[in-house]
Amino acid sequence: MAVPHNRKAIIFAIFIAFGTSPSTSWHISGFLFGYDMGVISGCLIMPDFIERFGEGPSGSKVLTSSRQSIITSLLSVGTIVGALGQAFTADSFGRRGSVLFWSAIFTTGIAIQTSTNTNLGQLTFGRFVAGLGVGAMSAIVPLYNGETAPKAIRGILVVMYQVQIISGIFLSYVIELGTHTIAGSASWRIPVGLQMVWGLVLLSGIFFLPESPRHLLGRGREEEARQVIAELNSVPIDDPLVLETMEQLEFGINAENAGGKATWMECFSTRNQLWKRTINGMMLQFIQQLNGQNFYYYYGDTFFQSAGTQLSPYVIQTILGAVSVVGTVPAMAIIETMGRRKTLLMGAVLQGICALVAGLVGHFCLAAVGTPASMLTSRNKQGGDVLIAFAVMHVFSFGLTWGPTPWVYLSESFPLRVRPKAIALGSASNWVWNFLLSFFSPRIAARIGPLVLLIFFGMLVFGFVYVWLFIPETKGLSLEEVDELYRSGVKPWNSSSWKPHLYDDQNAVHRRKGGETPSEVQEVREKGDSDSA
Repeated sequence: MAVPHNRKAIIFAIFIAFGTSPSTSWHISGFLFGYDMGVISGCLIMPDFIERFGEGPSGSKVLTSSRQSIITSLLSVGTIVGALGQAFTADSFGRRGSVLFWSAIFTTGIAIQTSTNTNLGQLTFGRFVAGLGVGAMSAIVPLYNGETAPKAIRGILVVMYQVQIISGIFLSYVIELGTHTIAGSASWRIPVGLQMVWGLVLLSGIFFLPESPRHLLGRGREEEARQVIAELNSVPIDDPLVLETMEQLEFGINAENAGGKATWMECFSTRNQLWKRTINGMMLQFIQQLNGQNFYYYYGDTFFQSAGTQLSPYVIQTILGAVSVVGTVPAMAIIETMGRRKTLLMGAVLQGICALVAGLVGHFCLAAVGTPASMLTSRNKQGGDVLIAFAVMHVFSFGLTWGPTPWVYLSESFPLRVRPKAIALGSASNWVWNFLLSFFSPRIAARIGPLVLLIFFGMLVFGFVYVWLFIPETKGLSLEEVDELYRSGVKPWNSSSWKPHLYDDQNAVHRRKGGETPSEVQEVREKGDSDSA
């Protein structure tokens, strides 16, 4: 039979990634999430922004570490609430309607921020409202991509989500590199206000997105599910591929729904090892947030001012953003060749080395914060260069490994009945630790300086051990086969060689009828998807 290519599925997933997030870190999802993360970093050292929202006498105000914490972290508070709240809207409004709702919330929050003059309360409230949208979409996007993408390229498409996050960060750095010299509030209002444009683009594009076929089937809307499957695979509605896909989805959904309506507590039940999957999803998000890269994204401009380099903090941040983009692009291939597990292990080693070297060199070689450039020694300048070099390698390694992989794992680890709630818990974990990082990092760094990076080194060592002991390989498995993987009880370090048997009975029936089995149809289709991708 002819091999259809899932071009529409790829286009839809890329578009939805443009509007949401990961990786990582701070605010809305995907592109919007990354852009907001990057834009606040530059605002914190802009003279007009400091004069409006800092403390002290007029003309000599400063943004204390406390105010930096409040401004940066209030968005994260909103993301925690949004990540949990989307579990209710994803089921009641559908995946598509939920994205529309939370996109509007995000755009409203940006409007509140942009219109503020000197009111710190309005600025932080606007960041909280925007955070509601960011947190919600950070959960909905992996959910949507996991339910619409073919398993052979599901990892690639979820990585596209991380690519959009990093692209958003990079673009914010480039824009602030051009606006930070503008006199007056335009220096920060322009980069902040541009987020409304991105939000409106997302709002308009949502009307062209299909609903998740798994969600439609779970709601009993079989005819609509057939139409979406046919559309995503670019085949007629009566094509055998549509029938085979419907059979597999119904088979898995019926098994999942046998126990009745899911509750939040079911995410931690012993049934099908759900407690283990939920804990794994939350732990990977926790480790991702505390492995160091977000410290550079949030406070890099401020941190690099003491590095003694001839480059401005804005230029350094732009370089970091570009390196992050370069690192994330090959992750689309690595995550499907090396697999999820090996990618995480490799990333923990690479980032751990970078954090250790940068922390020690920064502590022993950098001058104290606020030291005039004329008083910096050659040792100080060389130490600054080494710190920046390892910071660059750190964010590159993150983009290659720990940036996208936890989101891929989260999107493909849960059965339909608990998927919105379980992904919400994973995303909420991400944002809780993001909040704690953004709130306490400037305070800790003010006390111990570059040694703060040794805390992240310790977390990366812990991350390596955790992945080795508890994270199984899910590469190449359908969402239903992942369910079987956990039920089988295979040890994580042996999971790469594990083979599914979910459709053995169903395949035997098809062979007796002399037709292609669902597994054979799926393999042919996915081989074509991989070749076209």
